[in-house]
Amino acid sequence: MESLPSHGSCFVCGNSNPQSIGIIWQKNPNSRIESTFAFNIHQQGPPGFVHGGASAAVLDEAMGAAVWQEGYRAATVHLELDYRKPIPIGEEINVQGWLFSEKIDSVITRGIIYLSDGTIAVEAHAKYVSAPQLFKDVPNLDKTSGVDVWQ
Repeated sequence: MESLPSHGSCFVCGNSNPQSIGIIWQKNPNSRIESTFAFNIHQQGPPGFVHGGASAAVLDEAMGAAVWQEGYRAATVHLELDYRKPIPIGEEINVQGWLFSEKIDSVITRGIIYLSDGTIAVEAHAKYVSAPQLFKDVPNLDKTSGVDVWQ
């Protein structure tokens, strides 16, 4: 698998942010973005379990990284999650995100958090639209047209 670069001060995967969750993303052979890690006490919601917002942020970042790996400068405009099982703090989990479909005005993604026994804890899907104005300091990518600009 190919490791992806850190995103500077990103809340989820930035290596220059001391408050970051610290995830290191990899691109697997079938073009899914994934990481295996454990949430810690800083992401706790209910006692002993991960806060739903932390799992949402991680899934959004995995799916967003998949969008970026396909060359889109895009941002999330719609995110839906189905929480199936609570995620225990300290349990190793696997997170995956991938492009599901490319449309004229958007890119649709899917994402899953798997518990260590392989059961699904959280499923997500999201819609991303072009937002190059948010990423003006990021080098040019291949695909910046064909998806409506988000304002």
